[in-house]
Amino acid sequence: MPSFDFHGATVFVAGGTSGINLGIAHGFAAAGANVAVMSRNPDRVAQAQADLARHGGKVLGLTGDVRHMDQVQAAMTQAHQALGAFDVLVSGAAGNFLCPALDLSSNGFKVVIDIDLIGTFHVMRAGFDHARRPGASFINISAPQSTSPAPMQVHACAAKAGLDQVMRVLAMEWGPLGVRVNSIMPGPIAGTGGLAKLVAADEQDAFAARVPLRRVGECEDVANLAMFLASPLASYITGALIPADGGVSLLGGRNYAGTPEPTSTGAQT
Repeated sequence: MPSFDFHGATVFVAGGTSGINLGIAHGFAAAGANVAVMSRNPDRVAQAQADLARHGGKVLGLTGDVRHMDQVQAAMTQAHQALGAFDVLVSGAAGNFLCPALDLSSNGFKVVIDIDLIGTFHVMRAGFDHARRPGASFINISAPQSTSPAPMQVHACAAKAGLDQVMRVLAMEWGPLGVRVNSIMPGPIAGTGGLAKLVAADEQDAFAARVPLRRVGECEDVANLAMFLASPLASYITGALIPADGGVSLLGGRNYAGTPEPTSTGAQT
């Protein structure tokens, strides 16, 4: 693992109790940072806090739903009081499932928009009030669907594309105030719910064989990029969407899901 030193830094990870985001939290905690993680599930919060504490730094686990600004603000206020101004803020909460557009309900579309897009705005906007300025690094977790249209992913494609435009606007507005804002676009990452939802278990080996680097990623791959973006080495990088995907985004969205046959009638709700 590359050597990063975040001793004395405060890192807040929204959605940081599972998958890629927990891997990012572990990366920063192992590098000496004090870490706060937030998610909706109290059991996952408690488990993540216990696991992260093994790195030896201060750890705070918080329960909150990114869809509700008041919950995000409350969690961040508590983290700020306990750990200090945020040097790094990671927004990674996400929701997704495969569904043809004709079968997708209005509510199903809205749920993904609420978590991925509106939730990202909530985390970014609330986080700004607690950011170390100048010097903070804000990082959004995007997805290949941001740039590659994929069948059965109209909700995720819309949400992630919007998320990255939010990132670009905030990078422009907040750069003069000393806050950098970037997005990471993870590809297929082993052991995460995202990969399991989009690629069937018996197809994952074949999928990995199509990745230009011939493997799926590890959470550590994304954590390393996040730590780079938060480090002084990236002090002149803002407004960037950076893949950590082994080149899979070069292949296009059809590698995540086949094209569904049109149905005669779609969902009516």
